[in-house]
Amino acid sequence: MDAVREDRLESLIERYERAMLVVTRRMSALFRNTIAGDLTLDQYNIIRHINLRRSCTSTELSETYCVGKSAITAIVDRLAEKGLIRRTQDQSDRRVIFLSLTRKGERLCKTLTERIQSVVSRYLSHFTMEEVSTFIGTFEKLARLLETADETGEDPVRKGAAAAGRSGRKRIVQRKQGREKP
Repeated sequence: MDAVREDRLESLIERYERAMLVVTRRMSALFRNTIAGDLTLDQYNIIRHINLRRSCTSTELSETYCVGKSAITAIVDRLAEKGLIRRTQDQSDRRVIFLSLTRKGERLCKTLTERIQSVVSRYLSHFTMEEVSTFIGTFEKLARLLETADETGEDPVRKGAAAAGRSGRKRIVQRKQGREKP
């Protein structure tokens, strides 16, 4: 990659980092305010995940949200105390516990999801359908790359760059530090 493209890449990465920080921080705050009084954002994310899959295990939640099982257990315990989640032991392996939503959990999940979708739609309404589709498609592609890296333990981006004999980000850092090799 030539120096001009590396500079452009660096600029794009910085723009991504700034925008991602603002979007993540502001949307999280909006979501928290939208569901305030009912659940925490983490609790909502857990019941939303369970609702979409109908049932799952704590291990699946731990892997999905990249947190320890003890953190998931604490959240699940609070949700069970509120009567939103039920635990069901697997008949073939008593060590496995499936989590599912109670009727109360399903109703609350539906209500909170509608509120959150209303908030998001107010922002997405400022874009054309083509812009929204392009954005979501690109974001999903990034998600797939990250999931692949997580599942395989290999970073497909670095692997591709190494196979091509270049590592753009590494060269940018080296150039900034005055250590780039010709």
